[in-house]
Amino acid sequence: MTQQAQGQSGAAGRSPEDMPTSFGFTRVAEGQKQALVDDVFHKVAQRYDLMNDMMSGGFHRVWKDAMVSFLAPPKRPNSGWRLLDVAGGTGDIATRVVRRSGDTVKATVCDINESMLQVGRDRAEKAQLSDLITFSQGNAEELPFPDKSFDAYTIAFGIRNVPDIPKALREAHRVLKRGGRFLCLEFSEVDIPVLDKVYDAFSFNAIPAMGRWVTGDGDPYQYLVESIRKFPNQERFADMIREAGFEKVGYRNYSGGIAALHYGWKL
Repeated sequence: MTQQAQGQSGAAGRSPEDMPTSFGFTRVAEGQKQALVDDVFHKVAQRYDLMNDMMSGGFHRVWKDAMVSFLAPPKRPNSGWRLLDVAGGTGDIATRVVRRSGDTVKATVCDINESMLQVGRDRAEKAQLSDLITFSQGNAEELPFPDKSFDAYTIAFGIRNVPDIPKALREAHRVLKRGGRFLCLEFSEVDIPVLDKVYDAFSFNAIPAMGRWVTGDGDPYQYLVESIRKFPNQERFADMIREAGFEKVGYRNYSGGIAALHYGWKL
């Protein structure tokens, strides 16, 4: 049984407690959200870059580059440095990190959605990066990796789709080595007057319509727009990262808060 929230006011709370049963503005039964999210990404996997271009006006590429610059992966051959990129099935972030290192580091991409992973494997093979980027199907809430396995954990535009976000954050802390870094790039709460109204109008009116025109189905894009409004704002999400055990937690707003880069260290 689902319950549809009324209009855009469904975004008002941005409560973390609502996330496990919020499929956009629709209330779903406990345990139902993951399957619905999986269906969305099966539908958009082949057009994932186009989807992000539509959601961000193309700025996601700039934000991702800024994220990788902030991470600053080492450029030392045989450094043994390892990245885990979660919910990054197409390999977008992993490829950027490996290239930024001068092809000296290794990355593992973990995603729950096999359709997204297949896109990533194909891209890595074409880019001749299959020996540096590996792909693993897994759930962010129960990562299939040992404790203290990675030097950095990244997740870009994926954590708001995870039903139990606190559990995923604890898993991120678990698999990082001491001194490891957590970076999360996510759509967030616009903090500039007028821009917030313009962004809302664009999101709710233009994005689903463009998705319908490009793919024949606007429903996945409607969910993605709504999921942004349900995600905790910058300060609340920073608190959640601290509660998972990270230290020196902070964030950087991009484009007036349309997106934010959150970070923390495992010390």
